[in-house]
Amino acid sequence: MGQYKMHLLVCGGTGCRASESARLVDVLGEELVKQGLEKDAQVVTTGCFGFCEKGPIVKIIPDNTFYVHVMPEDAAEIVAEHVLKGRRVARLLYQDPNSGETIEDSKHMGFYQKQLRIALRNCGFIDPECIDEYIARDGYAALGKVLTEYTPEQAIDILKKSGLRGRGGAGFPTGIKWEIAAKNAADQKYVICNADEGDPGAFMDRSISEGDPHSVLEAMAINGYCIGANKGFIYIRAEYPLAIQRLEIAIRQAREYGLLGTGILGSDFDFDVELRYGAGAFVCGEETALIHSMEGERGEPTVKPPFPAESGYLGKPSNVNNVETFANVPVIYLKGPEWFASIGNERSKGTKVFALAGKINNVGLIEVPMGITLREVIYEIGGGIKDGKKFKAVQTGGPSGGCLTEKHLDTPIDFDNLLASGSMMGSGGMIVMDEDDCMPAVAKYYLEFTVEESCGKCAPCRVGNKRLHETLEKICEGKGTEADLDYLRNLSSVIKDTSLCGLGQTSPNPVLSTLDNFWDEYVAHVTTRTCPSGRCKALLHYSIDTEKCTGCTACVRVCSTAAITGEKRQPHVIHQDKCIHCGACFDKCKFAAINVQ
Repeated sequence: MGQYKMHLLVCGGTGCRASESARLVDVLGEELVKQGLEKDAQVVTTGCFGFCEKGPIVKIIPDNTFYVHVMPEDAAEIVAEHVLKGRRVARLLYQDPNSGETIEDSKHMGFYQKQLRIALRNCGFIDPECIDEYIARDGYAALGKVLTEYTPEQAIDILKKSGLRGRGGAGFPTGIKWEIAAKNAADQKYVICNADEGDPGAFMDRSISEGDPHSVLEAMAINGYCIGANKGFIYIRAEYPLAIQRLEIAIRQAREYGLLGTGILGSDFDFDVELRYGAGAFVCGEETALIHSMEGERGEPTVKPPFPAESGYLGKPSNVNNVETFANVPVIYLKGPEWFASIGNERSKGTKVFALAGKINNVGLIEVPMGITLREVIYEIGGGIKDGKKFKAVQTGGPSGGCLTEKHLDTPIDFDNLLASGSMMGSGGMIVMDEDDCMPAVAKYYLEFTVEESCGKCAPCRVGNKRLHETLEKICEGKGTEADLDYLRNLSSVIKDTSLCGLGQTSPNPVLSTLDNFWDEYVAHVTTRTCPSGRCKALLHYSIDTEKCTGCTACVRVCSTAAITGEKRQPHVIHQDKCIHCGACFDKCKFAAINVQ
């Protein structure tokens, strides 16, 4: 970062860039020049800070001041007051949504206090487009240590001792995966980084790729040395333009510094990386489908074995790990496997990155030790439910995960406990729902996604999920029967048992978990034809309170089906045979005369 008295770190992740953080960087720089402070303070574009709810974010070092919702028009005041006079701009400081307390620095924010950032260690702190800043944070030191101090077998043994498991969803032990690929002899092997995250609401891998791309390249090179590969590929969806741009810059810089290419760090080890682009198919997150896409074939999974470690890209042994898994690797070699294994619990070591979203005060990207409870994540890090509403459920593991309830809040978050509770870790999506959410409708939403994203290769997934979705649609429209509930459960079990890949095998999880935990809601939909949450429009009944109706005709003017009639200044009537339950009348009425049941 250079010899400056002060650094203004500005979030340059995709979320903040969408709110003009790139322009904010330019304006801050211009203001420093105007005030003659360009030699005293530096503006640095970083990766994601994680606290997406409060972006754009500006963090000032060394006093650690944390400004939120900063816009370009705030730049002049920040420079004039904080940089020049040393006075914090109070109106831009964070306010706790529960206590109302103003907090000046991130160390005292509930959002950060229980986090432990390993995979995200550099995100929000370094300029991801400057290799020197990564090196200043011990970047590529792990690669140098591995190349000079360990044989491939010893390096793999260290990773095995750490207990690191894959963060892409399956949770397979990373060291064992590397060992299998190393033991399969071949004239050519490959390292593949899976950057094709496609879960709704998930942005863990994207944020690491944008905020700390060199950590991925360094880990891939270590992986190449361990398994005997000299070529690496990063398979990334083309929908991630900023991540692609920063990875391209990182690859070019690493080559210029001799950290990729031939004779790395004066050794006889050669390794290089290139990008391969995906078109955004969710199924290509499955490793065999990903490899087929890289080969120019349809992105469809194949039966395993053989696993990619035996026969992968172009039929050669290939090791596939996702971005977050790789981001953990360099730290393990620098701090030791015992250090990493001391974090978490017996079968789930280290930390996990989650994309915390939904009806929660502190939306953002978090990294927490394995074993932390859902309650701690939702109420302490997440700041509780928005607008004081009651917590209803949290869906973990993306569209393939299950919906957990209040009885699960004290469940430790790890691979095994989430599975035992009817959900899964997945890649790290975590969507919180409140009392207003309808659980059959939530299950329908996730089935819409999996139906759309199914590759269609196997009938259980292609046809079965479509039938599940149609049945849920029928229930939410008030046309379901009690027999449909048994049908949902039975069909879900068949799909799980007979689908070819993880997409189909886990797609019924939202259905099964909501059936288990919210059975009464399903029963209400098919017996009394009511939606307890009031979300299913087809099950709502609109009527007019004749004592409150003034006959203003506002509701008549917005009704698209002419379902409301009545004379001016006289109570009106809604004709149920014409009403399409759109709610336009309810929204327009100024006298609270529309009743909804």
